[in-house]
Amino acid sequence: MTTATVATTQEPEPPVIVVTPTTPVPTPTIKIDIPQSNEPKVSAFSIASIRAKKALEESSRGIVKEEAHLPTESFTETEMLLHWNKYAQRLGDKGYKIMESLLLINDPKLNGTSITIELPNEGSKLDFEKELNALLGHLKGHLHNHDITITVIVNESIESKRSFNDQDRYNRLHEINPNIELLRTTFGLDLDD
Repeated sequence: MTTATVATTQEPEPPVIVVTPTTPVPTPTIKIDIPQSNEPKVSAFSIASIRAKKALEESSRGIVKEEAHLPTESFTETEMLLHWNKYAQRLGDKGYKIMESLLLINDPKLNGTSITIELPNEGSKLDFEKELNALLGHLKGHLHNHDITITVIVNESIESKRSFNDQDRYNRLHEINPNIELLRTTFGLDLDD
């Protein structure tokens, strides 16, 4: 008889994990010192805030800037027009085409240190006045004269020639292009009166 021996294998026991409680790590606290003033807080929507703003304005008025000796060199109308046109070109290069056209719509007139520009309507005057300080700064700097002023005059009485009949229309086209007479005679065109 044969005897069979059965071998049994023992499975190893899983390792035991022991968890020990750790002490919590304290988070650092940041202490910010905010200076406290002795004055009570004032709401922005109160009468006290209006008083505070007025007091601040009055205190800032007390500070008077001493005017330095700003240059007041004389200049000619040609020099002024040169720098005026350079400024207009610079605005055009930056893409401000409307402002460029307003500067070039009429040549400004010079009377001493006062420059007068004539614009066609109130809307263009408003657009011009938005750029007025930058233009003055440019002219004062390049002409070395800080007494320059600019006056804007609105002239809405624009004369326009209107063509009322065929002869008026033909005359207007002839003013624009004198070769229209050659066209009329070549094709034997005649104006009906």
